[in-house]
Amino acid sequence: MSASLFRVSALGLALGLFAAAGAADDKKDEKPVDLKVGDPAPTFQLPNDLGKSWSSSDHFGKKWVVLYFYVREHEPGRVRVGHFGKKWVVLYFYPGDFTPGCTTQAKAFNAAMDKLTEKGVAVVGVSGDSVQTHDLFKKAHALNFTLLADEDGAVAKQFGVPFGKGATVKARDAKNQPLMVDGKPYEFERKGTAARWTFVVDPDGKIAYKNTKVLPADDAKKIAEFIDKASEKK
Repeated sequence: MSASLFRVSALGLALGLFAAAGAADDKKDEKPVDLKVGDPAPTFQLPNDLGKSWSSSDHFGKKWVVLYFYVREHEPGRVRVGHFGKKWVVLYFYPGDFTPGCTTQAKAFNAAMDKLTEKGVAVVGVSGDSVQTHDLFKKAHALNFTLLADEDGAVAKQFGVPFGKGATVKARDAKNQPLMVDGKPYEFERKGTAARWTFVVDPDGKIAYKNTKVLPADDAKKIAEFIDKASEKK
């Protein structure tokens, strides 16, 4: 190898090491996001359980019409009632579909959806599962709200939610039996796992509530209580 060629190679190696060191330092200097109540909610897009794009800008701080029905006492028939206003959005991050705690949490939100909808609240679950797994989970437990696929944890990171390694999961149905897909028990690999954190985005698009120590069975109840108190102040 000639001296000039050796110098060029050495220079290239040095530049490469310098760039790598700089990138490592940048990564080291990155601080985790720490959203506070009152901060604007981060904007993002993710595929939902149907594989369609769900954009936060279409929901945070937006108006909607809520229509619901009830039966008046001593009067036959149903009466339609509606109100028009800005909505609250519950964004709850959870470890994964078909796991015991996450199933309990989802079913609790499912049971509370009618009352939450009447209060102008939308519920959205986010995990590192795929669109396909979300679709199966939603159908297996007849869930009536949106699930978003954050497979690489990018949105979890925007909200400061810890996102760790994935897991292999054996899916079970509503009767706690193995979920069968194409005649075989459904087993899948989740790429990453989010911590169980819940946020509420208020009608102005700001973080109104943050819970980093969520109990799966109590989450929906605590959210309903919070919305009741917060709505009185609005």
